[in-house]
Amino acid sequence: MRAIQVITHGGPEVLEYGEVPDPTLRPTDLLVETTSVGVNFIDTYLRRGLYASQPPYIPGAEGAGIVKAVGDEVAHFAVGDRVAWCDVPGSYAELVAVPESKAARVPAEVSDEVAGTLLLQGLTAHYLLEGSAYPQAGDTILVHAGAGGVGLILTQLAHAKHLHVITTVSTDEKAELSKAAGATHVLRYAPDLGAQVRKLTDGKGVRVTYDGVGKDTFDASLSATAVRGTVVVFGAASGPVPPFDLQRLNTSGSLSLTRPTLAHFIADPDEFRWRAGEILEAVRKGKLTPRVGQTYPLAEAAQAHTDLESRSTTGSIALIP
Repeated sequence: MRAIQVITHGGPEVLEYGEVPDPTLRPTDLLVETTSVGVNFIDTYLRRGLYASQPPYIPGAEGAGIVKAVGDEVAHFAVGDRVAWCDVPGSYAELVAVPESKAARVPAEVSDEVAGTLLLQGLTAHYLLEGSAYPQAGDTILVHAGAGGVGLILTQLAHAKHLHVITTVSTDEKAELSKAAGATHVLRYAPDLGAQVRKLTDGKGVRVTYDGVGKDTFDASLSATAVRGTVVVFGAASGPVPPFDLQRLNTSGSLSLTRPTLAHFIADPDEFRWRAGEILEAVRKGKLTPRVGQTYPLAEAAQAHTDLESRSTTGSIALIP
């Protein structure tokens, strides 16, 4: 099969397209021919060596496709089924061995491009609202990178829960996308961002701040969050948050700070099925409208990474084998 490989840690140029051996199918695996593969920031962190990885390896962790074969112990899927998956290494490829416990059946109403880019971002948004923090109807939250893949889904889910959503974006185009997703207020990144948020909340600040940007927005996240509020740092698009004095959480208003990761919220197969089922059903019913902002041939994965890291993309990114 053909696939992308990370040959060494570095920039997008280390992504190479070529022939590699087909994956080995275990008894509990599905062999899936991919129709769409999601590109996410975590792929770039691993490629650069920011997160632990051992080149050479096939990057990617989510996608969608058609089941071509099943292992002897697979109970709930058959050849010909459309499936999507998440947290499955080696997904930038024409064929992927997907554990049955990490696969979800794709409704006919959900396109290949959406299915292949939905679960990582959709499940992230789901656990952010139902796991890492629990804002209640009427609360105000702050979502950084509001026009990104997670940001747009998180805003839609939060709006449906009757939360007031303030987002941050970098361009007029992204501001319009964020507003269309349900943001109450859309702000630009600025040195006085925390003060702007407090002005919009009568000086109180927000109940929860969701920060997937990291280094560049962390100080603003602390200053924008209300007394006894929660800051959820779930990504590092601008780089990791530097070490800091925990006393700042005290002086900022007895804040709580958490750094969750998706894998811990879908490790249990029943929890994965619950979260994935809710997200896919929301799309099927039209209650959630994910935006696939860009598609690239699988061979052009390096360009997809370049565009993602420049923060010039909106919504999610799909690679098409």
